[in-house]
Amino acid sequence: MLIRLLLCLLALGALYGIGTRVAPPVIEAGINRVLNPPPYPVSIQASALHQKLLVADMHADSLLWSRDLLARSDRGHVDIPRLIEGNVGLQAFTIVSKSPRGQNIDRNPSDSDRITDLVIASAWPLRTWGSLFERALFQIQKLRDFAQRSEGKLRLIESRQDLDAYLAAYKPGDPSVGAWLGIEGAHPLEGQLDKLDRLFAAGLRMAGITHFFDNELGGSMHGMNQAGLTDFGRAAVARMQELGVLVDLAHASSAVVDDVLAMASQPVVVSHGGVKGTCDNNRNLSDAQVRGIAATGGLIAIGYWDKAVCGDDARAIAKAIRYTAELVGVAHVALGSDFDGAVTVPFDTTGIPRITEALMKEGFSPQEIAQIAGLNVVRVLRASLPDSAP
Repeated sequence: MLIRLLLCLLALGALYGIGTRVAPPVIEAGINRVLNPPPYPVSIQASALHQKLLVADMHADSLLWSRDLLARSDRGHVDIPRLIEGNVGLQAFTIVSKSPRGQNIDRNPSDSDRITDLVIASAWPLRTWGSLFERALFQIQKLRDFAQRSEGKLRLIESRQDLDAYLAAYKPGDPSVGAWLGIEGAHPLEGQLDKLDRLFAAGLRMAGITHFFDNELGGSMHGMNQAGLTDFGRAAVARMQELGVLVDLAHASSAVVDDVLAMASQPVVVSHGGVKGTCDNNRNLSDAQVRGIAATGGLIAIGYWDKAVCGDDARAIAKAIRYTAELVGVAHVALGSDFDGAVTVPFDTTGIPRITEALMKEGFSPQEIAQIAGLNVVRVLRASLPDSAP
């Protein structure tokens, strides 16, 4: 019996080894799609303006995938060489730890998880298979390892001191990227507030409340009950603001948005999404929500995929930005691609100059485009980050 069990384990190990090499790339190729392959030519005027900008993207889920982000890839949307080519100076890398099977923008239960299959197929450490908290720590360490091996091309931003030092040295076209860490829903806390402190100590600086399902903190806009913050959620949001963790309302139910805005003492953001004014669906923000977020000094970062902007090109992105800017002012709009987040997008990160060109055609001035492209994000990061890393 023991020999038979060992033989079965060896056979499974051999099969599993094949899966770790083949399955994750195949999965990613099927769901992180690009409608138009590079290159992405733009006008001489747009190219010249884009090269002068500090570009910041508030959301990319690249750490979930089995790629070396220091190497240029023909899969997915983001890696460091492509960020540098697209002149992206600041990038939020956001952690995905759980996602329901049959995921949709309207109604998802919390009792299934398709990320577990990917975790196992990608040969993540055994401790991550059953723990969302460990999955978050593992992805944080992945980014730290990339930064350590990058020879200065990837620099972690964990404090105002880090941000100011990076910006002091940064010049548009500089071959380096400043990165900060966010999380796609705070369910990795697993109902324990001390885990927020541990994730903060590891480098977390932005946290969504919910993702596609309700969790211990409150309701998702795509969940089952549309509830507001729980007592634990209120305690977690208060602690985020004490620590210097930027509160991200992407995917939060309307009741959670209202509850967070009522207790916000710092700017809050939506790191990736759209607005009902140009794309009316359950994924996007109402005018009242946009105004409430802006009233905290926060940002609405417009995404690049169809459910966010009801279009598949830079023009649709620019129109959503124009609507939001007219509603609450240019100072409260930013870019939030959702690259590598199981979305189909018109271009990878080397194509962001097309957004610059589309904003020019929308009539934004060079200074307004500079604010939208990155300066607004710098302002909010400076307001929320701790003075120095712990």
